[in-house]
Amino acid sequence: MNLPGSSVINDRINALRDQLGEGLRNMVVGPDAEQRTQQIMEAQGPRWFADDRPIRIVHMDASMFIGGLRALLLQTLHPLAMAGVANHSDYRNDPWGRLQRTADFLASTTFGPEQEAQRIIDRIKQVHNSVQGTASDGRPYSANDPHLLRWVHVVEVDSFLSAHTRFGQQKLTQEQRDGYVEDMSLIAAKLGVTDPPKNEQALKDQLRSFKGELRSTAESRDAVKYLLFSPPLPYPARAAYYALAAATVSTLPAWSRNMLRVPYLPFTERFALRPLGAAITQAFRWITDPTSPLSQSGR
Repeated sequence: MNLPGSSVINDRINALRDQLGEGLRNMVVGPDAEQRTQQIMEAQGPRWFADDRPIRIVHMDASMFIGGLRALLLQTLHPLAMAGVANHSDYRNDPWGRLQRTADFLASTTFGPEQEAQRIIDRIKQVHNSVQGTASDGRPYSANDPHLLRWVHVVEVDSFLSAHTRFGQQKLTQEQRDGYVEDMSLIAAKLGVTDPPKNEQALKDQLRSFKGELRSTAESRDAVKYLLFSPPLPYPARAAYYALAAATVSTLPAWSRNMLRVPYLPFTERFALRPLGAAITQAFRWITDPTSPLSQSGR
């Protein structure tokens, strides 16, 4: 039995959810969110990945917000990769632009038709041609360097998988975890990564092999400070972002803490930050869950 006025309240809640969901999509996808949704999700044609592949399970989950921030933090620790970001990315003046391009890449390659997925790959490779120079330590770098491409890839895969393990709605079997790494290897190979890992153990081994190359630099410290403490958001929205950042910190590996200047507080992380992460991902699921015909049409 519905209480008097309950349908009106539900309608208002659903309208608020639709409004928040559209705002979030516009921030992550960009102002052309509806058009890109149609181009990626509704376009006809074969896809690289079937509907039941693990990559679709992981990339559809709200834990990707935490995984994405985790990847950005860890990627700063490779001086050559960080030099490319610092010298060729306007992340301070256009932070959402980088987020939108990453989200578009993941959505296109995971869910889009083959033609659209390949178009995004080709565009990224073309951009990489101009990302080269000399790092502050005098070493040359290039975004097309297979070694640096591997670093970016393994950090992203490890971060998305770690965040999903901690906060994902659907738990993965070991077969699915290996399948996710294998799915991502197909995209990596098309980008120019040589011999990308194809199971979780190989992923861990390749990530471990980079530890001797990682260190804190002035550029990395500046980027981490910006990502964790100075988000380009109005103050009312910063509370949600800080909750997201705190949850992300709880997923960082212990070996990265000193270099990132982030303390390791196991008790606090286990009993405060991880529950906070579960709450914030559930909130994102609620916001993005379609509730009206307007939402279900892709808006």
